[in-house]
Amino acid sequence: MTGQPGRTGRGAGQASAGDLLELVRSRRAVTRGALQQATGLSRATVGQRLDRLFRAGWLREGAGGPVDSPLGGRPSITLEFDDEHAVVLAADLDTRHARAAVLSLSGEILAEHSGTLVVEDGPDTVLGELGRWFAELLEKSGHGVAAVCGVGLAVPGPVDTETGRVVQPPIMPGWDGYDIRGRLARALTEHADAAGVPVLVDNDANLMAYGEQRTAYPDCSAFVLVKVSTGIGAGVVVDGSVFRGIDGGAGDIGHIRVPEGAGALCRCGSYGCLAAVASGGAVARRLAEAGVPAASGSDVRDLLAAGHPEAVGLAREAGRRVGDVLATVVTLLNPGVLMIAGDLAGTPFLTGVRELLYQRALPRSTAHLEVVTARLGDRAALVGAGAMVVEHLYAPERAEERLRALGV
Repeated sequence: MTGQPGRTGRGAGQASAGDLLELVRSRRAVTRGALQQATGLSRATVGQRLDRLFRAGWLREGAGGPVDSPLGGRPSITLEFDDEHAVVLAADLDTRHARAAVLSLSGEILAEHSGTLVVEDGPDTVLGELGRWFAELLEKSGHGVAAVCGVGLAVPGPVDTETGRVVQPPIMPGWDGYDIRGRLARALTEHADAAGVPVLVDNDANLMAYGEQRTAYPDCSAFVLVKVSTGIGAGVVVDGSVFRGIDGGAGDIGHIRVPEGAGALCRCGSYGCLAAVASGGAVARRLAEAGVPAASGSDVRDLLAAGHPEAVGLAREAGRRVGDVLATVVTLLNPGVLMIAGDLAGTPFLTGVRELLYQRALPRSTAHLEVVTARLGDRAALVGAGAMVVEHLYAPERAEERLRALGV
């Protein structure tokens, strides 16, 4: 750092066009004068670097800003990131269902499709079908393949984000170590003639947390989302970035051992995991044993919506078990927001979570804590996946590489 407020990390005179774009996108500097002050660049150099961004179609001029000088004069022209120059493709895979969309660079969903897609059918089949969905969605949205800048995919398993491969996923048989990026890229080429489009992959709870935090709680510096569906996972956003751990394993709370699960076999092969006794799948099994037709977390969601008394009781019990574990999570991370999402995210489950959480966690850890349910619902991971792609492609260094490739 230069030690001067607002300056970029490269020091005076070193800021690139990508750095200027970052300042405009973050709204930290939205006029030419503000960019000069923030970077230490001369007026001519700022103009040259902005010209590259205008030629790429990434920036546009907005309305005039206020006149800063007490002597009056013409208002400064503001600069804006042009979120209409490209689109993002995003998809969210669950165990038996998927959702896909075309999004603007600001996260607006332009076209959307959901349907049955069984993850156990294997990555080749599932990703091939996603490629077909994407081709149909592009046509529906009125955008050509050339408008696509990237693809974001959310999957229900731990992901090594460097390689885009899932690592020992308990509920994704046949996907361990599979080249997801390569197969989805080929599927896009097969169905949409879209060659060379970058593909990014992350865990679904991570992307749900990212989408929800950016949309509804942008000022929350420590945000936790817990998804309770077929399995249980958590996404953690700290200072605006997803916390993934050293190899993508952070947040996998469904495989914390709990005393109540001593005899329960989890899909990971171990006994006693939280997911084995408190996930949507676990509740569905208990309902089925009691003679209530239920095979998955989505079936439980339907029963809860209908007010089925046994489903309500089991969801509250599951919430208490998850709340017991979350007391430790909250004590460790001290988040401002704890969001419950997924098939069980309703009043019965949330009531159970709150009962045990506030009973077990220290008052200091919960004094300023909001415990809420998801705002974006089924679209959270799509919004998060789109944001992941945009943040990756328009980050300063990557933006510079892309500008050079465009020849501007």
